[in-house]
Amino acid sequence: MLIKIYPENPNQKEIDKVVNVLRDGGLVIYPTDTVYAMGCDALNVRAVERICQIKGINPQKSNLSIICYDLSNISAYAKVSNAAFKLMKKHLPGPFTFILPTSSELPKIYKSRKEVGIRVPDNNIIRTLVQALGNPILTMSIHDEDELIEYSTDPELIHEKYDRQVDVVIDGGYGETEPSTVVDCTTDDFTIVRQGKGEL
Repeated sequence: MLIKIYPENPNQKEIDKVVNVLRDGGLVIYPTDTVYAMGCDALNVRAVERICQIKGINPQKSNLSIICYDLSNISAYAKVSNAAFKLMKKHLPGPFTFILPTSSELPKIYKSRKEVGIRVPDNNIIRTLVQALGNPILTMSIHDEDELIEYSTDPELIHEKYDRQVDVVIDGGYGETEPSTVVDCTTDDFTIVRQGKGEL
């Protein structure tokens, strides 16, 4: 199912439709402030396993990232030092993934890695979805290095490619090609793991 949602003013009826899919353990592809990404309710373990299977990822060995609406309840999912919180507050919403130690409220599937990526994209569609769902959304970019750019930026082509694997593709306009900047904040000696769109 391809659903058109306008980033400037997301339509509540369409948002509710997508949220119902997420609540039922469905998978959704949506725009962010960087590339299009695939996601599910981050607290629904079966949905998380389904995404990992599609992406060929072993959740025990790979870092998983979640999208939060803002930083207000971030301590439920990650342990944040004062220095890390200050850094995140200054740069979010924005094109960054901050890697932090996991906290106790994340399902066990995240625990084996002991760290989690936190995203608060500067994109109304995905943040409105997270807010309406009431849970963070697990997120994995659909952009593969060897892939034709059009297939990861044009929502209609994305829909064509992933229609059988996901339940909804959101058309929020053309996506970008540059991923988020990944910053390791597991210690207060912050390091940039991947330089992407965001400038620290």
